Amino acid sequence: MKTFFYPRLAASGMIKNKRMYLPFILTCTGMVMMFYIIIYLAVSSVLDNLIGAESLRQMFALGSWVIAVFAAIFLFYTNSFLIKRRKKEFGLYNILGMGKRNIARILFWETVITAVVSVIAGLAAGIAFSKFAELGMVNIMHGEVSYDLSVSFVAVLRSVEVFGVIFLLLLCNSIRQVRFSSAVSLLRSENAGEKPPKGNWLFGICGALLLLGAYYISATIENPLAALMVFFVAVLMVIVGTYLFMISGSVIFCRLLQKDKGYYYKPNHFVSVSSMVYRMKRNGAGLASICILATMVLVMMASTTCLYFGEEDAVLTRYPRDINLEFQFDDLSDFLDEHTEILKNGVYEELKAKNVLLRNDYRYRVATFYGVVDGNTVDVDPTGISDTDFMNSAYVFRFIPLADYNELMGADETLADGEALLYSHRTNYNADAVSFKNGETFRIKKKLDTLTGGSETAMDMISTITLVVPELESSLRRLDGIANFNGDSLLQKKWICSFDTGMDPEEQIALYQDLTETLRRDPSSSVKLGYKSVYISSQEFEKNDFYGLFGALFYLGIILSLAFTVAAVLIIYYKQISEGYEDQARFLIMQKVGMTKPEIRASINSQLLTVFFLPLLLAVLHVTFAFPIIRKILLMFNLNNARLFASTTLLTVAVFALFYTAVYRLTSNAYYKIVSGLGGER
Repeated sequence: MKTFFYPRLAASGMIKNKRMYLPFILTCTGMVMMFYIIIYLAVSSVLDNLIGAESLRQMFALGSWVIAVFAAIFLFYTNSFLIKRRKKEFGLYNILGMGKRNIARILFWETVITAVVSVIAGLAAGIAFSKFAELGMVNIMHGEVSYDLSVSFVAVLRSVEVFGVIFLLLLCNSIRQVRFSSAVSLLRSENAGEKPPKGNWLFGICGALLLLGAYYISATIENPLAALMVFFVAVLMVIVGTYLFMISGSVIFCRLLQKDKGYYYKPNHFVSVSSMVYRMKRNGAGLASICILATMVLVMMASTTCLYFGEEDAVLTRYPRDINLEFQFDDLSDFLDEHTEILKNGVYEELKAKNVLLRNDYRYRVATFYGVVDGNTVDVDPTGISDTDFMNSAYVFRFIPLADYNELMGADETLADGEALLYSHRTNYNADAVSFKNGETFRIKKKLDTLTGGSETAMDMISTITLVVPELESSLRRLDGIANFNGDSLLQKKWICSFDTGMDPEEQIALYQDLTETLRRDPSSSVKLGYKSVYISSQEFEKNDFYGLFGALFYLGIILSLAFTVAAVLIIYYKQISEGYEDQARFLIMQKVGMTKPEIRASINSQLLTVFFLPLLLAVLHVTFAFPIIRKILLMFNLNNARLFASTTLLTVAVFALFYTAVYRLTSNAYYKIVSGLGGER
């Protein structure tokens, strides 16, 4: 009988507090399930049939670590609500003669029960839904479906190990809190923090400044590569700024409401504001956590959804024609008209021999290199360029000869020596000249609005400036003499030829493979046609890579968003429940002095509406200002469809707001039942 005393006592305490424990166990179960599913997908043999399988495995492995770290942090946070609720009970046990060691045994068995139920239920749910997850992933990434059901023992073992460690740490933390608390402090734990807090204006101002700084970075950043580098700095600023602003600003906000006599001295506002002001300093962190989680969900779902539904746009941006050829040369002298004419005739004869009917074809010569812009001066010497200058002010410069431009665009432009036409991509260049150190200076005769081709610029993470010059060899000979660290010329010299075929996808891929064999692997072709190397791409062939990458990102975004949404919902629920128990005595007193239940309901609605939607509104504000920097990052995925990104963002915000409102309705009812005396035992 004595053997089962502590397990029964632990189970009894959990049943009596099922309102707190059941959501916690369900959340642990969900975390285990999601962790198992991600590991299952990472080691699934189905990935072997998908292009980019190794990248997908790494992505899902990274996602599993994100879930593990997040689960540890979040379960520690939510477990604090449970311990706070149980401290009064443990304090009573301690006064009645039960020692701290005996209480630790109760905590041990509570943890064991929670861990066993959560892990077993989570693994069972994970195994049950893993096949659906796999089918969903394969469908999103346009792979071949397999209906074989399997269990990953690697995923099972990893799940048991990770969550075993998490529950062990939770147990140690719970024992620590009880061990270093007196019986009196345990009994009064639910009433701790009743001293009216003071709003710290310094913290509030610092939080606001951090948020404004992050917003400024997002709104002013131009370079996609720089956007990626500073994105994590901006995220950190937003997180810290949100916590400082919500913790301090919420207290100041309630104080300001108290000073507004027209608002404060009303029955439904008086009780709610006076209750909030006592706990805002403590619960501001909870509101900030909800805000950060909501922001993460909105950003993640909006961006990955945009990538998934914009994958066709991304493919067309990177590969504008069915077949795209890029021939590279060693020397500028190879760019003479007679040399490129030989190359053109050789390629077209090869295509004619393969019965390929060219459509929408274009071709042009281009020379490219990197340079750092300072005003209208460009430094192209890598030995004098710092990493910071390169990150902030680097551009890709592309040079196209006038003859090729006129043929490409069907134009009839003319240029004098030293003149150039300018086309900018992902940037605005407003100077009337471009001067290259150790090279030529070009006066800008005209700025171009459009330029056909240039698909290779989609691969560049930084801004691009294209200059149409009278002739390549004479214009770039001095620049070509500048060497990089390896002794090779900075200038990359290419002849680009792209065309549509009108073929079926299978025929296009077959043509791509045939051309790869002929032009890339046959040494006689390069010798005969005068090129150093060739890069060949097929729109149809490359689609699978895009589908795989964007589909995996979208799928991972869904799983992580579910985890963060569940976390936000549980924080909201525990806030409502714990605050309901804190406010129960106050509202019972108000009922005794004449406050009716409709007035209680009105006061509760006033209180919840005052603070409940603050995290959502601030999250929407974060997403609004994050829009520019995220759009820059999406450019690195060849996605430049701002309208699509705006649409997915608005849709994500609308759906999340509806879900958030539904959670508000459900949790406010639970709060009302507690404070009105209908919520059962305290």
